[in-house]
Amino acid sequence: MMTDNIIALIKQEVKPALGCTEPIAVAVAAAKSCEVIRSTGEEPLSIEASVSANILKNGMGVGIPGTGMVGMNIAVALAAVCGKSEYGLEVLKDLDEAAVCEAKELASSGAIRISLADTEEKLYIRATAVSARHTAVAVVSGSHDTVTGVLLDGRHFEEVSKNGNVGKDSSEISHMLAPHFAKDLKVSEIFDFVKNVPLERIEFIMEAARLNGALVDEGLRNDYGLRVGRTILASHNKEIYGDSLLVHAMACTAAASDARMAGCTLPAMSNSGSGNQGITVTVPVISVAEKLNSSHEDLVRALTLSHLIAIHIKGHLGKLSALCGCVIASTGAACGIVYLKGGGYVQVCSAIKNMIGNITGMVCDGAKVGCALKVASGVACAMQSAVLALDGICVSSNDGIIEDGIEKTISNLGKIGSMGMQTTDRMILDIMVCK
Repeated sequence: MMTDNIIALIKQEVKPALGCTEPIAVAVAAAKSCEVIRSTGEEPLSIEASVSANILKNGMGVGIPGTGMVGMNIAVALAAVCGKSEYGLEVLKDLDEAAVCEAKELASSGAIRISLADTEEKLYIRATAVSARHTAVAVVSGSHDTVTGVLLDGRHFEEVSKNGNVGKDSSEISHMLAPHFAKDLKVSEIFDFVKNVPLERIEFIMEAARLNGALVDEGLRNDYGLRVGRTILASHNKEIYGDSLLVHAMACTAAASDARMAGCTLPAMSNSGSGNQGITVTVPVISVAEKLNSSHEDLVRALTLSHLIAIHIKGHLGKLSALCGCVIASTGAACGIVYLKGGGYVQVCSAIKNMIGNITGMVCDGAKVGCALKVASGVACAMQSAVLALDGICVSSNDGIIEDGIEKTISNLGKIGSMGMQTTDRMILDIMVCK
């Protein structure tokens, strides 16, 4: 039963996402509200998206796929024009040039409005679409692609399970895991699962390698965002960076983030609702496996470990927090690297402690092209933490928030990110909206 639940957890939290998941979550809500309006035979004339502070912070400055524009207005406009809520995190995958042109006209017309919701929830969107005679409301909360309520003219429109995702049928929804399952898992249980689960049951994780690998190629070929990945690998910077595995892993991971955050139209395989987190738990592990000529089985198991550790830590933080997601994702990557190098459970725990003792304080100041810089930093720390762990070196419980027990150490990180940094989160948002 535990094996089945862990596999279900991976499938629940590791899924394709087109575009940064905060504006995409807004697009899911907007698309749903527009679909409800169209069910009446009318067309939406205006749409308002009221969003929580963390959604606003992460949706203001990120590129929207295929548009060359940033922000939630164009994401909502695209959702109204071509969005399909049943696609979940790929809600905009049907966009084409005509749809982009129409969405840009809609966004510039004043028919789209974004506002700050009066809510303490970290992940909350209320999209209201208005036609000549009707008003439809769709609420997304708790998870980026979970519609928790739909109204038409103030009356209940349809039942959507709070634990179900858009696009899932009722049988799939009934098997969705409770939010606390990821948090309640133990690193020891994750490690035992990865070591012993039949390979064919986790082969599907290689889709993450395929999707995120395509983003690496795209980011290295073209000038996206800050071009962090391309710059690291540029020949004129060899004297500074050299040609090590560390540099290669940093560059490849950053390149994928460069492309995604600048509006590339390729999907990422996300982790816990974050495309950047999905990239960061995947690409460094692939880079190391290629260098080591690791077997297919070792790569599959290492990727599974990396994704699961990130999901487990994220369970303590919640979907959105003041901590940069690369702290969590690169911690997963460090564990995957340890596995590829033959490390055991003790070394995995050491790698986690080394990461938490290093970059816990990295703040999230919104989704943007600059995220590639933080991703590169996280990968460098992951490689360092893994190497130290494999050499038997671990941050001790005398240091800061590190405890002897690995679960208590992870819990401490979660408390800092979810509770201790709330004032920091508010200050960051205040600075961002007042610029």
